[in-house]
Amino acid sequence: MTVVLNEKENGVTNIFASTSVEIGTVDPELLVGGILGTLAYFVVGVAVLATGFLVLDLMTPGNLRHQVYVDKNPNAAILLASNHLALAIIVVTAILTSSDGFAQGLADSAVYGLFAIVLQAIALRLMSAFLPGKLVALVQDPKMCGAAWAVGVSLLSIGLVNAAALT
Repeated sequence: MTVVLNEKENGVTNIFASTSVEIGTVDPELLVGGILGTLAYFVVGVAVLATGFLVLDLMTPGNLRHQVYVDKNPNAAILLASNHLALAIIVVTAILTSSDGFAQGLADSAVYGLFAIVLQAIALRLMSAFLPGKLVALVQDPKMCGAAWAVGVSLLSIGLVNAAALT
């Protein structure tokens, strides 16, 4: 933008005597490519979260979706929410640290996301094996339990470590 000060017109100072604004151009191909890239990464992220839900559902007794959304079981909701949040952090980190190449970046994000699901499942199994009680079975208890919070925070913490370990 160019502004000329002190230009007098009929004895009056006109500070807007010469104003031009460079707006620039928009590259539609770049814009469409960005939108398609966003959709592709979004699909990968949602697919990882959905797969993570299915794996957690297989690892817990009963129908997890029914327990959370129909029975409104707080323990099941804590485990589901913690696992989803952990996986989301891992997927976001995988996307942000993925290759600059589009195809390789998508592959990085998908592979790291799926590997994160495996690591989260192993962590849950190890917690079930080494901690007292049947941690995975607590999802069926309709009364909120402190163990659900402990397992949930542990899953989230493991997810954070997993995300930080991505290279």
